[in-house]
Amino acid sequence: MTSTTAFWLAGRQVTGEDTFDVTSPWDGRLVGRVGVPTDAQVEEAVAAAYAVRDELAATPAHVRAAALDHVSKRLAERAEEIAQLISAENGKPLKWARGEVGRAVSVFRFAAEEARRFNGGEAQRLDTDAGGQGRLALTRRFPKGVVLGIAPFNFPLNLCAHKVAPAIAAGAPIILKPAPATPLSGLILGELLAETEGLPAGSWSILPVANDKMPALVQDERLPVISFTGSEKVGYAIMDSVPRKHCTLELGGNGAAVVLADWASDADLDWAANRIATFSNYQGGQSCISVQRVIADASVYDRLLPRVVAAVEAQVTGDPSDAATDVGPLVSEEAAKRVESWVQEAVEAGATLLTGGKREGASYAPTVLTDVPADVTISCEEVFGPVLAVQKVDGEAEAFAAVNDSKYGLQAGVFTHDVQIAFRAHRALEVGGVVVGDVPSYRADQMPYGGAKQSGVGREGVKFAMDDYTYERVLVLTGLAL
Repeated sequence: MTSTTAFWLAGRQVTGEDTFDVTSPWDGRLVGRVGVPTDAQVEEAVAAAYAVRDELAATPAHVRAAALDHVSKRLAERAEEIAQLISAENGKPLKWARGEVGRAVSVFRFAAEEARRFNGGEAQRLDTDAGGQGRLALTRRFPKGVVLGIAPFNFPLNLCAHKVAPAIAAGAPIILKPAPATPLSGLILGELLAETEGLPAGSWSILPVANDKMPALVQDERLPVISFTGSEKVGYAIMDSVPRKHCTLELGGNGAAVVLADWASDADLDWAANRIATFSNYQGGQSCISVQRVIADASVYDRLLPRVVAAVEAQVTGDPSDAATDVGPLVSEEAAKRVESWVQEAVEAGATLLTGGKREGASYAPTVLTDVPADVTISCEEVFGPVLAVQKVDGEAEAFAAVNDSKYGLQAGVFTHDVQIAFRAHRALEVGGVVVGDVPSYRADQMPYGGAKQSGVGREGVKFAMDDYTYERVLVLTGLAL
């Protein structure tokens, strides 16, 4: 018998009337059974969060920081257990699951640090004009209200951490909805938060509600801030439905890695090929900053391409619980079938398949294509699978134009040794982040992270999410001897 994992309502464990099963995408085995909140329980969680919003905002910084420090420490202590849980419910290879736990440890540590220094206040003399004589403005930040955090399946722990940790650090209550396919990792955060002291009851809830229950939560006026990570279609539907709310949207991408003419030595090309192969396939390609496009200068293309194919073919596929596995299954067989159909469409339209292109259940073989027509789905949309398209360009300007020839703009990688090119890339590329000398798949959890164009609005990264969850309020003091 598999016991039911409770969810977290206003800081306490609760079970609902119904349950749903969480199964492994690798072998279909039952990983866990999770309680489903009733409508009344969801209402109780929202009401509790709304009721304590002022109390949490006024909670001393050291109390919030101590709670966040505790979660960071406990994640580190339980790292292997949690990594195995991520791998089981998500299908993520254990090596990448371990890395995800390590990142979540850092996110909560960063949040504890930011909680201690956030909102220190900035003083501004107003006597720069005669009308402001004797006046001083003090600007501080205050929470906008309760945050509704909606997390995806691909990083089921760390992207929950990126919702919860900044909210608590900023003094904002949060209702977290983990992804239905991978709720167990998010619920672990509830276990660790429940061990802390000092946070008001009601300041956090973790509710594995079904997706069809989300419109009512999105519309609830007591939840003025929405932080969503997921698909472009769903993200913009949320924003369009609540135009007066503050929405942070972390959406899709089709990350490009540009290899320019000066990145030409054998060592350079070996490095680029290995990084491209690794990060087009890590998480099964299910990362919004995975490498989907390689844009190579004509002078290095013929030497780079066989290296990329060889490095992709060297990726170890198989059981995600095996520490040697690089590429596991996608989140579901349906997802793998979608990728299969997109590759087939591209090949039928004239693309050349160099390796991969085969599906077995929820697993899809690491795949490399060339000569991909510009109008096929793989060229226009986010694949979210282990598929790489390589194209040849003539020079820097054409390469940068190819990067920008997309509705997405999350991150781009530029392989160059030239610092002048690096700065031109930073100016020219219509993305939220440019990574020089590496693939676009690098993310440091403390840096601002987000996209341009259809890749979303707002920024994550602990301090930057805290800015999104708060607003500036100015205090003017009068009659001072400045």
